[in-house]
Amino acid sequence: MKGACGEEYDATMTQSTHSQSTALDVSAIRADFPILARQVRGRPLVYLDNAASSQKPQAVLDTLDRYYRQTNANVHRGVHTLSEEATAQYEAARARVSEFIGACCPKEVIWTRNATEAINLVAYSWGRANLQRGDRVLLTEMEHHANLVPWQILAAERGIELDFVPVADNGTLVLDNLDRLLTPRTRLFGFTAMSNVVGTLNPVKEMTAAGHKAGALVLLDACQSVPHMPVDVQDLDVDFMVFSGHKMLGPTGIGALWGRREILNAMPPFMGGGDMIREVHLRESRWNELPWKFEAGTPAIAQAIGLGAAVAYLERAGLAAIHQAERDLTAYAMQRMSEVEGLRILGPAADQRGGLVSFVLGDVHPHDIAAALDGMAIAIRAGHHCAQPLHERYGIAASARASFYLYNTKEEVDMLVKGLHKVVEIFAL
Repeated sequence: MKGACGEEYDATMTQSTHSQSTALDVSAIRADFPILARQVRGRPLVYLDNAASSQKPQAVLDTLDRYYRQTNANVHRGVHTLSEEATAQYEAARARVSEFIGACCPKEVIWTRNATEAINLVAYSWGRANLQRGDRVLLTEMEHHANLVPWQILAAERGIELDFVPVADNGTLVLDNLDRLLTPRTRLFGFTAMSNVVGTLNPVKEMTAAGHKAGALVLLDACQSVPHMPVDVQDLDVDFMVFSGHKMLGPTGIGALWGRREILNAMPPFMGGGDMIREVHLRESRWNELPWKFEAGTPAIAQAIGLGAAVAYLERAGLAAIHQAERDLTAYAMQRMSEVEGLRILGPAADQRGGLVSFVLGDVHPHDIAAALDGMAIAIRAGHHCAQPLHERYGIAASARASFYLYNTKEEVDMLVKGLHKVVEIFAL
């Protein structure tokens, strides 16, 4: 069977259910995740570190196991049965992910190791080919380091200028002066769909329209949105979008860059080597077509196939249902956590954020909070969350963060709050 761009794929692996269920059966979902049955120090595991990395359902684990047991072979390079099967599964996963994000063509989906590599691909390929001294890149103060450092490197190398949309005290972006920040010299506007620190859900379509009005391309960091809510790249109208598999029930070592086909076609390769070429001579080469032009060497085959299985699981659960469940759980968590003496929640109200809550607790270091909670089998994140500038904006070095996903419950929130009360006792706040 052929997809929209004419590529062959296995239709049995790309049929989408697009479940629109109105509520999640969390008990049934939890049964699909073997690790949630684990005990830590004799207590049931409470896993609240999903913004860093999600857990994996049995369907994904089985897919990885089945690939390695039955199909393991390199892709695109063999005519034997195993290679052809591996290639079909690998490309079927690409087609499924393409459909999942609303892309018009699977060839617009480039496999990368993670979202960080995807942003670096844009910076090193598109950036080096198009940005000159005096050009501007607009970012925001809430960006993950992955959407800051590559542009800083390019700025030092090329003399481009960086500017930033500021963050208000409540954790939302100050967009009143966006027209001033988006100058005729702004070539790219890069921003996150949702802050991984304060949880703010940004107005992506409004910001994208402003960027395009100024003549800039728009790059969206969707690491915290694609796993948790419906995302359609055509509706959002962005030019590039990146996300990581390990945050959306998939394996580590796999992520994706989506880009408009005409932009990707005009970009030079990011890396050179096998599979990204059409033909090679001693002194010159011709590049392969999309998407393989950007996928040099043996790719993360099993991981891509595993991500396809993760997307199938999310489709069955229903992204709209997942988003609503997380909004409800976050509102409940913020209400309960406000009962803890000395605890300050960072960021906006529950109706303006996704499924995470970062906080500080008196003068207790976040690492001490996380260590104390770990003693109660409660896993949260502590540190600067790869967003040091945003922490500097709040005048703090670090924060603690609880983040939720489709398998978390109000009972787990209650256990977290009970644990935080215990932290208050331990540190005599």
